[in-house]
Amino acid sequence: MEQEQLDAHGKDRVIQTKGNIMEDLRGFEKKYLRGLAHGLKPLVLIGREGLTAGAIRAADEGLAQHELIKIKFNDFKESEQKNALITEMADKTKSAFVGMIGHTATLYRKHADPEKREIKLPVKGGFKKKNQKTA
Repeated sequence: MEQEQLDAHGKDRVIQTKGNIMEDLRGFEKKYLRGLAHGLKPLVLIGREGLTAGAIRAADEGLAQHELIKIKFNDFKESEQKNALITEMADKTKSAFVGMIGHTATLYRKHADPEKREIKLPVKGGFKKKNQKTA
């Protein structure tokens, strides 16, 4: 599956996806999403049992509703453990890993319906308006 997006020069950029898994977020897109996530509270808490079916379901429902969620790790202190769990969570929810600060990770998944998308990712050089001419 492929999704098309305009780059800074107005040319189509193809984002490769594996199934519906979002894999290709650029650095400036991640930075923008981290800024949006700053004021959010964690929606999912991961305890000593790790990734449970309930945690995955809660993350999936949160992504469907909000597009951007935070996940907090209460009992995992090693970064390798957290990275493995968040990678698995991103794979199972078909979302993109935005970043991790301390014990809190951020995931993003575009809403399936373009009309219901609340988050518009920036393009290189700023947001592009529909009728904006490129030089």
